[in-house]
Amino acid sequence: MKANRIEKTQHALESSSLDALVLNPGPSMVYTSGLNFHLMERPVVIIFTKNHPPAIVLPELEQQKLVDLPYAIQGFLYGEKPDEWKSAFTNAIQHLGLKDKIIGMEPSRLRMLEFGYLQAADPGAKFQDAGDLISSMRLNKDSDEVSAIRRAVEIAQLALQKTMPLIKIGMTEKELANELTLQLLRNGSEPELVFSPIVSGGLNAANPHAVPGERKLQAGDLLVIDWGAVVDGYVSDLTRTFAIGEVDAEFQKIHKLVQEANSAGREAGKPGLPCAKVDIAARSVIEKASYGEFFTHRTGHGIGMEGHEEPYIRSDNYQILQPGMAYTVEPGIYLPGRNGVRIEDDMIITATGSECLSDMPRELVVIG
Repeated sequence: MKANRIEKTQHALESSSLDALVLNPGPSMVYTSGLNFHLMERPVVIIFTKNHPPAIVLPELEQQKLVDLPYAIQGFLYGEKPDEWKSAFTNAIQHLGLKDKIIGMEPSRLRMLEFGYLQAADPGAKFQDAGDLISSMRLNKDSDEVSAIRRAVEIAQLALQKTMPLIKIGMTEKELANELTLQLLRNGSEPELVFSPIVSGGLNAANPHAVPGERKLQAGDLLVIDWGAVVDGYVSDLTRTFAIGEVDAEFQKIHKLVQEANSAGREAGKPGLPCAKVDIAARSVIEKASYGEFFTHRTGHGIGMEGHEEPYIRSDNYQILQPGMAYTVEPGIYLPGRNGVRIEDDMIITATGSECLSDMPRELVVIG
């Protein structure tokens, strides 16, 4: 599969105006080459061209990662002395014949560290945004990728199911988040999670991206849990909202609305329709009930090797849904200073419609 990805990258370059594509450590490097490095003080870049095997600049201590790869690659190694690093970049650029050429890069990933060495190695090069080219390669998941996401969903759901009996009044958000993280690892998730679980209760639940803290769960809280697992580099991203004891009538009402909006969004996804249709389907349920101002984010986002990637499910995005696209449907209502609700599921577009990969109950479960 890695060798096929090399060819896929070269074909993408052939249909573009770019002479080369440079990537530093991150999901796109893993996707295209199968090589995984941590971002660190030592720069690492892989460079793809249309007609040559890829070249990689990396420290000598990482060279064993190039052994037994199923494709040809040229390594340009450097030692521990930073004043020698520039020459490795220069040698790679010269080897590939890229002097004064057009080089694509990933703006959301390429650091100034690597960019500086590339510029110094080739002052005449023109660097362009290749984000769309990279997204187009990663957008439509194949069967292996879908299987990995599906397994990540299964692990995430199992982890929360095993955590739920431990939830009780007086437990802190941080304690619950830590326990859920432990269960994710115990049940098969890769250790490097794309995001730490979001656990927020009561007034903190009104913050969509709250950070679990020392607040203790209290009777009357809505409890939002947003979590996910990682399998073979692919992620799941789910949210469920629970009630801690009895919650007041309005909180029950907004939970029901979000549940209906989630259902409408899940049903709306079909090949050939724009992403906007999914957002509008979910959002209209909440707007008709006069809670639209409290649904403060898009309905969803793509998932794959990153927790947030294309396609983005928002009302102004007319990108057409296609088989293999994976995304979330996660409407929410957030009442500032009071409580909040979000229900999130993972979807995959099929040849004839869409499939929901997650099946954990969405009803308001009362705990405690």
